[in-house]
Amino acid sequence: MLFDSHAHMDVEEFAEDRDELLERIHADKISYVVNPGVDLETSTGAIELAHKYDWIYAAVGYYPQETCFMDEQMLAVIEELAKKPKVVAIGEIGLDYYWDRTPHDVQQRWFREQIRLAIRLGKPIIIHDREAHGDVVDILKDEKAFDNIKVLFHCYSGSAEMARQLLKEENCFFSIAGPVTYGKNRKAKAVIETIPLDRMCVETDSPYLTPEPFRGKRNDPSLVEYTARKIAELKGVTFEEVAAATMDTAKRIFGIK
Repeated sequence: MLFDSHAHMDVEEFAEDRDELLERIHADKISYVVNPGVDLETSTGAIELAHKYDWIYAAVGYYPQETCFMDEQMLAVIEELAKKPKVVAIGEIGLDYYWDRTPHDVQQRWFREQIRLAIRLGKPIIIHDREAHGDVVDILKDEKAFDNIKVLFHCYSGSAEMARQLLKEENCFFSIAGPVTYGKNRKAKAVIETIPLDRMCVETDSPYLTPEPFRGKRNDPSLVEYTARKIAELKGVTFEEVAAATMDTAKRIFGIK
Protein backbone atom coordinates (compact mmCIF):
# COMPACT_ATOMS: atom_id res chain seq x y z
CA MET A 1 0.00 0.00 0.00
CA LEU A 2 1.09 3.57 -0.73
CA PHE A 3 0.78 7.09 0.70
CA ASP A 4 0.12 9.79 -1.91
CA SER A 5 1.48 12.86 -0.13
CA HIS A 6 -0.04 15.41 -2.54
CA ALA A 7 -3.22 15.07 -4.61
CA HIS A 8 -5.89 17.66 -5.47
CA MET A 9 -8.90 15.38 -5.30
CA ASP A 10 -11.40 18.18 -4.66
CA VAL A 11 -10.98 19.77 -8.10
CA GLU A 12 -13.45 19.83 -11.00
CA GLU A 13 -11.57 17.17 -12.99
CA PHE A 14 -12.88 14.55 -10.54
CA ALA A 15 -16.45 15.84 -10.30
CA GLU A 16 -18.05 13.02 -12.29
CA ASP A 17 -16.41 10.00 -10.68
CA ARG A 18 -14.68 11.18 -7.48
CA ASP A 19 -16.41 8.91 -4.96
CA GLU A 20 -16.25 5.81 -7.14
CA LEU A 21 -12.56 6.43 -7.89
CA LEU A 22 -11.62 7.03 -4.26
CA GLU A 23 -13.40 3.91 -3.05
CA ARG A 24 -11.70 1.81 -5.72
CA ILE A 25 -8.14 3.05 -5.18
CA HIS A 26 -8.38 2.82 -1.40
CA ALA A 27 -9.54 -0.78 -1.62
CA ASP A 28 -6.76 -1.58 -4.08
CA LYS A 29 -3.48 0.20 -3.25
CA ILE A 30 -3.73 3.62 -1.57
CA SER A 31 -3.71 3.82 2.22
CA TYR A 32 -3.55 7.60 2.65
CA VAL A 33 -3.79 10.84 0.67
CA VAL A 34 -3.01 14.41 1.68
CA ASN A 35 -5.17 16.88 -0.25
CA PRO A 36 -3.65 20.40 -0.19
CA GLY A 37 -5.45 23.66 -0.80
CA VAL A 38 -4.28 26.43 -3.12
CA ASP A 39 -6.71 29.13 -1.95
CA LEU A 40 -9.64 29.56 0.44
CA GLU A 41 -12.14 27.64 -1.70
CA THR A 42 -9.90 24.61 -2.28
CA SER A 43 -8.68 24.59 1.32
CA THR A 44 -12.31 24.37 2.41
CA GLY A 45 -12.94 21.65 -0.19
CA ALA A 46 -9.94 19.68 1.04
CA ILE A 47 -11.31 19.71 4.59
CA GLU A 48 -14.76 18.61 3.43
CA LEU A 49 -13.23 15.68 1.56
CA ALA A 50 -11.08 14.74 4.56
CA HIS A 51 -14.18 14.66 6.76
CA LYS A 52 -15.91 12.35 4.29
CA TYR A 53 -13.04 9.82 4.06
CA ASP A 54 -11.13 8.76 7.13
CA TRP A 55 -7.97 8.00 5.11
CA ILE A 56 -7.77 11.41 3.41
CA TYR A 57 -6.17 14.37 5.19
CA ALA A 58 -6.17 18.07 4.32
CA ALA A 59 -3.66 20.89 4.09
CA VAL A 60 -4.70 24.54 3.86
CA GLY A 61 -3.00 27.59 2.40
CA TYR A 62 -2.48 29.89 -0.55
CA TYR A 63 -0.47 28.80 -3.59
CA PRO A 64 2.02 31.52 -4.63
CA GLN A 65 0.14 32.68 -7.72
CA GLU A 66 -3.05 33.01 -5.66
CA THR A 67 -1.45 35.26 -3.03
CA CYS A 68 -2.43 38.31 -5.11
CA PHE A 69 -5.88 37.76 -3.57
CA MET A 70 -4.62 37.42 0.02
CA ASP A 71 -5.02 39.90 2.85
CA GLU A 72 -4.89 39.75 6.64
CA GLN A 73 -8.51 38.63 6.83
CA MET A 74 -7.86 35.70 4.48
CA LEU A 75 -4.83 34.73 6.53
CA ALA A 76 -6.98 34.70 9.66
CA VAL A 77 -9.51 32.44 7.94
CA ILE A 78 -6.73 30.04 6.88
CA GLU A 79 -5.53 29.99 10.50
CA GLU A 80 -8.97 28.97 11.72
CA LEU A 81 -9.24 26.29 9.03
CA ALA A 82 -5.82 24.97 10.01
CA LYS A 83 -7.09 24.28 13.53
CA LYS A 84 -9.82 21.94 12.30
CA PRO A 85 -9.54 18.15 12.75
CA LYS A 86 -7.62 16.29 10.02
CA VAL A 87 -5.77 19.39 8.79
CA VAL A 88 -2.20 18.13 8.94
CA ALA A 89 -0.20 20.89 7.21
CA ILE A 90 -0.07 24.40 5.79
CA GLY A 91 0.21 24.23 2.03
CA GLU A 92 0.80 24.34 -0.65
CA ILE A 93 2.75 27.55 -0.15
CA GLY A 94 5.95 28.96 -1.62
CA LEU A 95 7.16 30.87 -4.66
CA ASP A 96 6.48 30.47 -8.37
CA TYR A 97 8.55 32.63 -10.72
CA TYR A 98 7.47 30.80 -13.86
CA TRP A 99 4.11 32.58 -14.00
CA ASP A 100 3.97 36.36 -13.76
CA ARG A 101 0.46 37.07 -12.45
CA THR A 102 1.62 37.83 -8.90
CA PRO A 103 4.66 40.06 -8.25
CA HIS A 104 7.58 38.39 -6.49
CA ASP A 105 7.41 40.70 -3.48
CA VAL A 106 3.73 39.84 -2.93
CA GLN A 107 4.47 36.12 -3.14
CA GLN A 108 7.36 36.50 -0.71
CA ARG A 109 5.32 38.45 1.82
CA TRP A 110 2.57 35.84 2.03
CA PHE A 111 5.01 32.96 1.93
CA ARG A 112 6.62 34.40 5.04
CA GLU A 113 3.28 34.98 6.72
CA GLN A 114 2.16 31.39 6.10
CA ILE A 115 5.46 30.01 7.39
CA ARG A 116 4.98 32.04 10.56
CA LEU A 117 1.43 30.71 10.84
CA ALA A 118 2.67 27.13 10.54
CA ILE A 119 5.30 27.71 13.21
CA ARG A 120 2.70 29.20 15.56
CA LEU A 121 0.48 26.16 15.06
CA GLY A 122 3.30 23.62 15.03
CA LYS A 123 2.29 22.22 11.64
CA PRO A 124 4.51 21.11 8.74
CA ILE A 125 4.54 23.07 5.50
CA ILE A 126 4.20 21.83 1.93
CA ILE A 127 6.42 23.86 -0.41
CA HIS A 128 5.68 24.83 -4.00
CA ASP A 129 8.97 25.94 -5.58
CA ARG A 130 9.05 26.70 -9.30
CA GLU A 131 12.09 28.48 -10.72
CA ALA A 132 12.61 30.15 -7.33
CA HIS A 133 15.00 27.79 -5.53
CA GLY A 134 17.33 30.41 -4.06
CA ASP A 135 14.62 32.70 -2.69
CA VAL A 136 12.59 29.77 -1.33
CA VAL A 137 15.55 28.40 0.63
CA ASP A 138 16.65 31.84 1.80
CA ILE A 139 13.18 32.65 3.16
CA LEU A 140 12.84 29.25 4.85
CA LYS A 141 16.16 29.81 6.61
CA ASP A 142 15.43 33.45 7.42
CA GLU A 143 12.11 32.48 9.01
CA LYS A 144 13.82 29.60 10.87
CA ALA A 145 11.36 27.11 9.40
CA PHE A 146 13.82 24.20 9.50
CA ASP A 147 14.48 24.87 13.20
CA ASN A 148 10.82 24.66 14.16
CA ILE A 149 8.72 22.55 11.79
CA LYS A 150 8.97 19.88 9.11
CA VAL A 151 9.35 21.19 5.57
CA LEU A 152 8.25 19.07 2.59
CA PHE A 153 9.29 20.11 -0.92
CA HIS A 154 6.34 19.09 -3.08
CA CYS A 155 7.27 17.71 -6.52
CA TYR A 156 10.94 18.37 -5.84
CA SER A 157 12.51 19.98 -8.92
CA GLY A 158 15.89 21.07 -7.63
CA SER A 159 19.27 19.55 -8.35
CA ALA A 160 21.08 16.77 -6.56
CA GLU A 161 23.48 19.36 -5.13
CA MET A 162 20.59 21.44 -3.78
CA ALA A 163 19.18 18.29 -2.18
CA ARG A 164 22.57 17.53 -0.60
CA GLN A 165 22.63 20.97 0.99
CA LEU A 166 19.03 20.74 2.19
CA LEU A 167 19.61 17.29 3.70
CA LYS A 168 21.79 19.03 6.28
CA GLU A 169 18.49 20.29 7.71
CA GLU A 170 17.02 17.34 9.59
CA ASN A 171 13.48 18.70 9.19
CA CYS A 172 13.67 18.87 5.39
CA PHE A 173 11.93 16.26 3.23
CA PHE A 174 11.34 15.74 -0.49
CA SER A 175 8.29 14.50 -2.37
CA ILE A 176 8.86 12.87 -5.75
CA ALA A 177 6.20 12.99 -8.48
CA GLY A 178 5.48 11.66 -11.97
CA PRO A 179 8.22 13.59 -13.84
CA VAL A 180 10.79 11.16 -12.42
CA THR A 181 9.39 8.62 -14.92
CA TYR A 182 9.86 10.87 -17.97
CA GLY A 183 12.52 9.65 -20.36
CA LYS A 184 14.23 13.03 -20.81
CA ASN A 185 14.49 13.76 -17.07
CA ARG A 186 18.25 13.28 -16.96
CA LYS A 187 18.83 14.68 -13.50
CA ALA A 188 16.30 12.32 -11.87
CA LYS A 189 18.80 9.52 -11.25
CA ALA A 190 21.24 11.78 -9.41
CA VAL A 191 18.47 13.31 -7.34
CA ILE A 192 16.98 9.94 -6.38
CA GLU A 193 20.41 8.53 -5.53
CA THR A 194 21.08 11.55 -3.30
CA ILE A 195 17.88 11.54 -1.23
CA PRO A 196 17.58 8.67 1.28
CA LEU A 197 14.24 6.92 1.54
CA ASP A 198 13.71 8.11 5.11
CA ARG A 199 13.59 11.68 3.77
CA MET A 200 11.43 10.92 0.74
CA CYS A 201 7.71 10.83 -0.04
CA VAL A 202 5.88 9.96 -3.25
CA GLU A 203 3.01 11.91 -4.76
CA THR A 204 0.88 12.32 -7.84
CA ASP A 205 -0.12 16.02 -7.74
CA SER A 206 -3.35 14.67 -9.23
CA PRO A 207 -4.88 15.46 -11.64
CA TYR A 208 -1.58 16.83 -13.00
CA LEU A 209 1.93 15.43 -13.74
CA THR A 210 0.74 12.01 -14.81
CA PRO A 211 3.58 9.45 -14.90
CA GLU A 212 4.56 7.33 -17.86
CA PRO A 213 3.00 5.35 -19.48
CA PHE A 214 -0.16 7.43 -18.91
CA ARG A 215 1.29 10.87 -19.57
CA GLY A 216 -1.28 13.18 -21.15
CA LYS A 217 -4.21 11.58 -19.30
CA ARG A 218 -5.79 12.58 -15.99
CA ASN A 219 -3.65 11.60 -13.03
CA ASP A 220 -5.05 9.99 -9.88
CA PRO A 221 -3.51 8.57 -6.68
CA SER A 222 -3.45 4.98 -7.94
CA LEU A 223 -0.74 5.99 -10.43
CA VAL A 224 1.69 6.92 -7.66
CA GLU A 225 2.73 3.27 -7.94
CA TYR A 226 4.58 4.07 -11.19
CA THR A 227 6.59 6.80 -9.47
CA ALA A 228 7.45 4.46 -6.61
CA ARG A 229 8.51 1.72 -9.03
CA LYS A 230 10.78 4.13 -10.90
CA ILE A 231 12.39 5.20 -7.63
CA ALA A 232 12.98 1.54 -6.77
CA GLU A 233 14.59 1.00 -10.16
CA LEU A 234 16.88 4.04 -9.81
CA LYS A 235 17.87 3.14 -6.25
CA GLY A 236 18.32 -0.56 -6.93
CA VAL A 237 15.87 -1.62 -4.22
CA THR A 238 12.49 -3.34 -4.26
CA PHE A 239 9.18 -1.62 -4.84
CA GLU A 240 8.06 -2.93 -1.45
CA GLU A 241 10.98 -1.19 0.26
CA VAL A 242 10.09 2.12 -1.39
CA ALA A 243 6.40 1.76 -0.54
CA ALA A 244 7.12 0.98 3.12
CA ALA A 245 9.76 3.66 3.59
CA THR A 246 7.82 6.46 1.91
CA MET A 247 4.72 5.50 3.87
CA ASP A 248 6.68 5.81 7.11
CA THR A 249 8.23 9.12 6.06
CA ALA A 250 4.88 10.68 5.15
CA LYS A 251 3.25 9.51 8.38
CA ARG A 252 6.11 11.04 10.40
CA ILE A 253 5.85 14.37 8.57
CA PHE A 254 2.09 14.68 8.94
CA GLY A 255 1.80 13.13 12.40
CA ILE A 256 -0.45 10.28 11.29
CA LYS A 257 -0.36 7.22 13.54
